[in-house]
Amino acid sequence: MKSLSAGLALGTLAAFGASAGQITVFDWSGYDDPGFFNAYVEKHGSAPDFSFFADDHEGFNKLRSGFKADLAHPCSGLIGKMRAADLIKPIDTARLDAWGELLPTLAQLPEVSSDGQVWMVPFDWGNTGLVYRTDLVEGDIDLKMLADPALAGKVSLPDVVEDAYGFAALAVGVNDWSEMTDEKFQEASDFLRAVHKNVRFYWSDQGQLDAAIKSGEIHAAWAWNATELALIFDNVPVKLVRDLEVGVASWACGYVHLKDGEGSDEDVYDFLNALSDAESGKYLIEAWGYAHANAGSYRIADQEAVRAYGYSDPEGFMAESLFGFRVPNEMAAKMLKEFERIKAGF
Repeated sequence: MKSLSAGLALGTLAAFGASAGQITVFDWSGYDDPGFFNAYVEKHGSAPDFSFFADDHEGFNKLRSGFKADLAHPCSGLIGKMRAADLIKPIDTARLDAWGELLPTLAQLPEVSSDGQVWMVPFDWGNTGLVYRTDLVEGDIDLKMLADPALAGKVSLPDVVEDAYGFAALAVGVNDWSEMTDEKFQEASDFLRAVHKNVRFYWSDQGQLDAAIKSGEIHAAWAWNATELALIFDNVPVKLVRDLEVGVASWACGYVHLKDGEGSDEDVYDFLNALSDAESGKYLIEAWGYAHANAGSYRIADQEAVRAYGYSDPEGFMAESLFGFRVPNEMAAKMLKEFERIKAGF
């Protein structure tokens, strides 16, 4: 998924002084921005305590090893593992003021709602797509161009198997994970091998990628929409392709209630209500360029930004993009093994 580039954080926890420590939130870097939970700060006088992880896998392993927090912010693909590890407890939607205002596609995700329970409060969603320097890349813009020898040493892909195979799946015509047959897996793997010849580095830090695109070291990359926003703020001529005919992926993340948390449930739900409010979504759209789970956010946010980021029809956009990462465990294991081989040059 995502973290916030340093230059985008307009408000920070430091602005509110030391936390009173009512609850602890385990999150991605940058999500301690009070713009997301102003109502919580207004009620409690300070922000929660925050601890950060670099990616879902690191966060999961830390929690499984005994790290204690009250809330965590995984992406949808991790919920099954968290449930299997007995790390989370169901969400009481009766205590969520805006539950009925959330986008149905997100509220009804099988990772969110299953077995008669709700396991995650959707918060943010966004896109992973082709980001390129409009002044440096010429010709037809599509995913296959990343294998063009003309881009040798000018390409970057994410060092995450789910994102890399999402990119490759779209490039070979897979628009739904249910279409990822053994034959399509081989075709996607062959494509990743072809692109590997052009890859300068596999990125794991958005700041590193942003700097490389800004300097011209990287001309095209498979990246989060936050990269486009960060570089536009720096007056770099870039574009994220949101054309569904070319191919774009969507991700969704949210907050889970951890079983071993030591904070009060009242504080937990105060925080979840603040995050779920349409005003939080307005801030997320306008300041970060990410989309919010609350449908009302799109009505009150700057309409130029809503259109520019492709959020005029959020339900329709999610329906047509490659969503999340849903493959059988056996296929996921094959992808992980093959991706490591590809990166090693085999």
